[in-house]
Amino acid sequence: MHISNIRIRCGAALAASLLAVSLGAAAKPSDEWRLECSGGANSDGTIVLRLLPVGGAPLEASIAIEDGAGENTVAKAITRALQEQLPEDGYHVELDDGEDVLIKKRGGAADFDIEIVANTVKGVHISPDRE
Repeated sequence: MHISNIRIRCGAALAASLLAVSLGAAAKPSDEWRLECSGGANSDGTIVLRLLPVGGAPLEASIAIEDGAGENTVAKAITRALQEQLPEDGYHVELDDGEDVLIKKRGGAADFDIEIVANTVKGVHISPDRE
C-alpha cells in the first residue's frame, strides 16, 4: 500500500470520528420541546419539522401556512398538523400561550431531538427550545 493511501484512509477515519463526536455532543434530546412561533406570514409556504427519537426512525411533519397568518394562527396550524401526523401513542402536542407549541413524549417513547428542515414562509420564525 502506498503511503498517500494510508494518509487518506487515516485522515478519513479521523474526520469520521470527529464528526461522530461533534454530533453526539451537539445532540441533546429531551422529553419535551417548545416551538416558539414569532412573526406573521408574508407569503404562502411550508414548514417541515423532523423529530429524531433516540434509537428510532426520524419522523417528519409538513405544515402548510397561508399568507397573512399571524403567529397564533401559525402555532395553531403546527399544533393541528403535528397532532394529525405524529403517532398519538408516542407524542402529545398542545398549543401554549397562543404562539407556542408543546411537543411531549408519551408512554414509553424515547426522548427526541427536533429540527426545522425547511421553512419557506416569509416572516415566520420558529425557535425550538428544550423544556
